[in-house]
Amino acid sequence: MKYEVFKFETDTDDAEKTKIGIKVIDDNGKEFYVDKSITTGSKSDSALMEEAHTAIESDVAEWQASQLNIGKIWNEDTKSWE
Repeated sequence: MKYEVFKFETDTDDAEKTKIGIKVIDDNGKEFYVDKSITTGSKSDSALMEEAHTAIESDVAEWQASQLNIGKIWNEDTKSWE
């Protein structure tokens, strides 16, 4: 998996937070985009991005689970999806 920050800006709904957008690319090249708002405080940019990465873990896991059966093809010989 590859993670890439595509957005890093003050959250327009809450100026005390930074909205960080992360693009996730799986091993098959499929992409998933997710935004997280992180309380800025006195954190460094790196710390904010690390916190956003941690905050998206469950979103990424749900996305991966939703992709498990995408692209499977019915095999008439074995009578199963492969």
